[in-house]
Amino acid sequence: MPVDYIAPEFEVLRSAACVNCRKCEKECANEVHKFDERTKTMFADESKCVNCQRCVAVCPLHCIKIVRSENRFKENANWSEQTMKEIYKQSSSGGVLLSSMGNPLSNQPVYWDRILVNASQVTNPPIDPLREPMETRVMLGKRNEKVERNADGSLRTELPPHIELSTPILFGAMSYGAISYNAHKSLAMAATELGICYNTGEGGLHEDFYAYGPNTIVQVASGRFGVHKDYLSAGAAVEIKMGQGAKPGIGGHLPSAKITDSVSATRMIPLGTDAISPAPHHDIYSIEDLRQLIYSLKEATSYKKPIIVKIAAVHNCAAIASGIARSGADIIAIDGYRGGTGAAPTRIRDNVGIPVELALASIDQRLREEGIRGNCSLIVSGSIRSSADLVKAIALGADAVYIGTAALLALGCHLCRSCQTGKCNWGIATQNPDLVKRLDPEWGAKRLVNLVRAWTHELKEMMGGMGINSVEALRGNRLMLRGVGLHAKELEILGIKHAGE
Repeated sequence: MPVDYIAPEFEVLRSAACVNCRKCEKECANEVHKFDERTKTMFADESKCVNCQRCVAVCPLHCIKIVRSENRFKENANWSEQTMKEIYKQSSSGGVLLSSMGNPLSNQPVYWDRILVNASQVTNPPIDPLREPMETRVMLGKRNEKVERNADGSLRTELPPHIELSTPILFGAMSYGAISYNAHKSLAMAATELGICYNTGEGGLHEDFYAYGPNTIVQVASGRFGVHKDYLSAGAAVEIKMGQGAKPGIGGHLPSAKITDSVSATRMIPLGTDAISPAPHHDIYSIEDLRQLIYSLKEATSYKKPIIVKIAAVHNCAAIASGIARSGADIIAIDGYRGGTGAAPTRIRDNVGIPVELALASIDQRLREEGIRGNCSLIVSGSIRSSADLVKAIALGADAVYIGTAALLALGCHLCRSCQTGKCNWGIATQNPDLVKRLDPEWGAKRLVNLVRAWTHELKEMMGGMGINSVEALRGNRLMLRGVGLHAKELEILGIKHAGE
């Protein structure tokens, strides 16, 4: 009996102007559109539609419209339609629900949207960023706490290894395998042109991308996929992935369908097998163990590369960060629970972890109170959506931000949240050669460059409006922030005052 029938979420409307050119059929990787030879008309299998908008974009006569289905369950404030559908799916399959591309829940606050930025008026006049110098360059890594001199009295100018960025933005960790060759190339080319860095994720580094090494952060995750000495030496920095915002406490899973010859060679795993990284690093069960890995990686790279430790934003992250800052790490990356991913268990994505705004503020404050803020830089990620989020993150204590989903949107992603299927119609989250070629790396890199340059221009304008002329002067300057609609405890954790104070 069809007791658990789930109506399609979307309806495909096709106007009478359709001439059956079958362009939509050729372009849809989900096989939504079909041609009926008997009636000589197009029809749609709406149960397969993910609303990626590919057919809408390519239809030469603009005949297609995707709308949300009006065939809905009866409204219930406690038992939402989504909850009912998920129970039907699990009772039918017995499987774990998988989702992608970040936490979509609207019942949790987005703190970036509840924080406002101050502006200068009279006594501290604003700065015109078009006519006055504005410094957006940042150096990520350990800072010297005091001036030191050589035996002859001259200043010691040696610095610990750093990453120099032209602007406080990096492209976040997205592995080759989870995203396509062309998507990775777009990120690498754009990072090189901009003078920033992109992150390989846990999938190793394709041999073609070693040329972009000075603008590459290579990642070491629990599965150790693609990790070898040349890989570690190729990048500008090495990142140890301890956790991920979209799925704290668990490992990664790349399905076998995405393990092509090239992905297999890059990850150093058998062709056509699932790439499963365990939840823990099996050599790390304490801060001391983490310190051992940090110094092993420093030794392997001749102490020339800064070491990043990436953690998920969780309830005790301030204490964790304190230990990491004392363990020898040069940079700490904090990933919030709204962060994107190719695939995560839905329940973990939506219920585990905390917003990165609260984690960042508590970590920055803890490190300052303990006098070790200079031990390392802070990078934050987890739904940085605009230059305004960037400004607020820096004012809360970040040195720079990772952007992932925003970068993919620049490449054409439509957030249809079906990355785990490998059928990305925009050539991003797929290894299908016919789909991959839809993304032109030259075009993708240009759009990424445009995005970052636009954000940097807006960063300068917002800093100028605050009367600040450098990112360094903005970092941790919470006096420039005010909260709206937040209760006292939230304001206390964020370390800011309410608007009007």
